[in-house]
Amino acid sequence: MTASIPQPCDQGVIYAKPCVSPCRQQAKVWVLAATILGSSTVFISNTVINVALPTLQSQLGATASDTQWVMSIYSLLQGSLVLVGGALGDRLGRRRVFVLGVGLFAIASLACGFADSVNSLIFARAVQGMGGALLIPGSLAIISASFPENERGAAIGLWSGFTAISTAIGPILGGWLIETLSWRWGFWMNIPLTLAIVVISLRLVPESYDSNAPKQLDYIGALLVAAGLGAVVYGLMESSNLGFGSWLLWSAIALGIFLLMAFVRVETHVRNPMMPVSLFRSRMFVGTNLLTLLIYANLGGVLFFFPFNLIQVQGYSTTAASAALVPFPLMMFVLSRWSGGLVDQYGARKPLMFGPLVVALGYGLMILPGVGGSYWLTFFPAALVLGLGMAISVAPLTTAVMGSVEDRYVGTASGVNNAVSTLASLLAIALLGIVMLVVFSSSLAAQTASLDLPEAARQFLADQAVNLAAADVPSGLSPSAQQAVETAINWAFVVGFRTVVGIAVGLALLGSAIAAVTIERQPSRPQRI
Repeated sequence: MTASIPQPCDQGVIYAKPCVSPCRQQAKVWVLAATILGSSTVFISNTVINVALPTLQSQLGATASDTQWVMSIYSLLQGSLVLVGGALGDRLGRRRVFVLGVGLFAIASLACGFADSVNSLIFARAVQGMGGALLIPGSLAIISASFPENERGAAIGLWSGFTAISTAIGPILGGWLIETLSWRWGFWMNIPLTLAIVVISLRLVPESYDSNAPKQLDYIGALLVAAGLGAVVYGLMESSNLGFGSWLLWSAIALGIFLLMAFVRVETHVRNPMMPVSLFRSRMFVGTNLLTLLIYANLGGVLFFFPFNLIQVQGYSTTAASAALVPFPLMMFVLSRWSGGLVDQYGARKPLMFGPLVVALGYGLMILPGVGGSYWLTFFPAALVLGLGMAISVAPLTTAVMGSVEDRYVGTASGVNNAVSTLASLLAIALLGIVMLVVFSSSLAAQTASLDLPEAARQFLADQAVNLAAADVPSGLSPSAQQAVETAINWAFVVGFRTVVGIAVGLALLGSAIAAVTIERQPSRPQRI
C-alpha cells in the first residue's frame, strides 16, 4: 500500500516540459494506454507486496526487519534514481527508457515470483526499484511530450483517474490471487501487463527527445544519495538484529551521514546537479517539501504495519485486508476535481493547513480499534477520513511546489518533490519499525509478567519479539496459558500500532503548522530566504 500512494507532483512533472511536436491523434490513444498501464502496473505491484508481507513472513521465515527490507529496498532505489531516470529519458529517448524500465520491472517481477529465500526476494525487489525509476518518470514525460498544453489537462485527468481505479482494484485482485493461488502470483500477474505495454510502446508510441537536455548526468550524486540512504537505513533496520550497542550499526549510520553530506557538497559544485541546492533558497519550496516528507512518511509508516494488524491480529483474510483501504483511493478519485477547485478558490495555503488536520483525524480514528469488531465500525471510518484529508492536500501541494520556484526549475522541483515523497516512506518504515519493536517487546513482557510461565518460555518470547505479531507461542504450555500468550501477543502489537499511529497524528499536526508558516497566502513569485 505504501508505494501505491498517489505522489504529490505527478501532474507537475507532466506540466513541467512543453510539448515541442505533438503526436498524431491516433497515437495519443496508445500513448495514454501505454502510460496508464505502466503506472498502474507499478501501483498494483507495490500494493500487492504490502498485503503479501504477512504471508512472506510465515512462508519464507522472514523477520520483521526482513519484511521492512522487502518494502524499503524498492523505495530506496526508485527514490534515489528517479531524477536520473527522467534525465536519461530526455537524453536517450523517452520511449526507449520507458520500455527499458518496463522490461527491467518485468524481469524483476518474474524473479520475485521465483524467489526461494527472503534475500533473493530483496535483491529482485531492488531491481524492480531500478525499473520503476526508469518507468515512472518515463510515463509522465511521454504524456508531456505528446499532448499540447490545451489537451494536457484532459490527458492528466484520464491518466490520474485510471491509475486511481487501479490502486483501488489492484489490491483486491492481488489479495485474491495470494489467497487462492500463491503470493508468487502477486508478482507474476505483472508479466502479461508488461508485455502488452512493450508491444504498444514499440509499435504505436512515438519517440521523443529533449534537444536541450544536458550531456552530462549527475551519476556521482545519484550514487552518493543511494549509498548514503542505504547505509543509514541499514543501520536503523538492522538494529533489532545487531542491537543498539553494535559498532557495525553505528558505523553504518555514520558512513551514511558522511555520504549524504558529500552528496550535498557535490550538488553545489557539479554542472548539472540532480538536486540543485539553489532551489532550497525558496522558503515555500522548503516548506512544501517538509510537508511532503511528513505526510508521506506518516502514510508509509502506518500503512506498512496496517496489513499485519488486519491479517495477523484481526484475523482478516488476505483479500479482505486488501480491500480494507479501498475507500482511501476512491475518496481521492471522487474528490480530485473538487480539491483542485479549492486551490482556485482559496489558494494553496488554507487547504494545506486544513488537509493535514483531517489526515490527523483519520489517524486518530485508526487508534481506537482494539482486537476484533466489525470493519465498518473500526477501520472503515478511518480509511474514509484519511482519504478525505489526502484529497484536500495533494492538489494544493502540487500547486504550491510548482509555484515555489522559477518556471525554468518547475520540472526539477516536481521531480525532487516526488523523490522526497518516495524516500519519506523509506525512512518512516525504518524509524517507526524501531518504535514498533521497542513498544511491542516491552508491552509483551508487561502483559505476560503475571502469567505463570517457565523462564525458558519467557526467554523464548523475548527472542520471538523480532517477529512482532507473527511471534510463535512457546511449546509445552497448557491450553489456557497458550491462549493467554496469544492474546498478549495480539494486544502487544495493537499497543505498538497505536503508538506508531499516535506519532503519525503528531507529525500531521506539525505539517499543518509548517504549511501555516511557509506557504504564501496568495500565489506570487518565489520567496527567497
